Amino acid sequence: MKNQLLSINDLSKDDVLSILSTAAELERITEGPTKKLPTLRGRTVVNLFFEDSTRTRISFETAAKRLSADVINFSAKGSSVSKGESLKDTAQTLQAIGADAVVIRHGSSGAAQRLSDSGWINATVINAGDGTHEHPTQALLDAFTISKRFPERKSDFSGLKVAIVGDILHSRVARSNVLLLTKLGASVTLIAPPTLLPVGVESWPVLVSYDLDEELPEFDVVMMLRIQLERMQNFYFPSEREYSRRYGLNEDRLLRMKQSGIVMHPGPMNRGLEISAASADSSRSVIVNQVGNGVSVRMAVLYLLLGGASLSEVSQ
Repeated sequence: MKNQLLSINDLSKDDVLSILSTAAELERITEGPTKKLPTLRGRTVVNLFFEDSTRTRISFETAAKRLSADVINFSAKGSSVSKGESLKDTAQTLQAIGADAVVIRHGSSGAAQRLSDSGWINATVINAGDGTHEHPTQALLDAFTISKRFPERKSDFSGLKVAIVGDILHSRVARSNVLLLTKLGASVTLIAPPTLLPVGVESWPVLVSYDLDEELPEFDVVMMLRIQLERMQNFYFPSEREYSRRYGLNEDRLLRMKQSGIVMHPGPMNRGLEISAASADSSRSVIVNQVGNGVSVRMAVLYLLLGGASLSEVSQ
């Protein structure tokens, strides 16, 4: 495994399985009497967030602290970035304070790669979401969540049918999940109005549908995506009400899902738009589980990129 995580393409299938198994072991350890591990004691992890975030930032912060790292949370709001400071100058500041890892979320696609390749900082770079490009740790935690709900498919998702529904065009989560889930053998179908599908989607290793109802009973996993209104400057659908009617996961559609099917959402949710409150809070929903699993997966990523001791050593 490389010492950066910028894209799912950086990971082989073996790397992915290593992360998922490490996450499971770290979850087991931290659910016991050992809540905090000394693995990253003396290391400094910087959460460099140029976009607002709740789940991802808190998850990375919790993960780093459970591994005993020192954590610095950097928000563009209220920093010198709001005065015009460049990414280069910010990176050089982090280099000067001795950052060992930088977890970056940025509104521009490719920002994480730029930081990694620039030579501005000698630190491990982890992509926590860059523009509409990728969000690799979200896909990893989604795969971890699926593997726990379908334990018979822990290392092989062959035969698993996954629907990713909604704003594919603006979704970095969709891109990372397509890469990861197909790498593990799952069959992925993207469901959205034509206006919310990216150019070139026909070259992706997926099926494409415009009708949520047609195949809904066939899916093991239905992953709803947030409509990213903040990234939309044009009209992509007639109205929110019309979108919800055709592509929202409501109670009627929930009843038509497979008995064993699960509902996922990366958050934050627009309740009543892409998903109803009843669907989000149903027994089929693993949305809250995704948040908790995110801590274990991000612990695993930090552990494998920065750690050194074996898990048997740190759990003593």
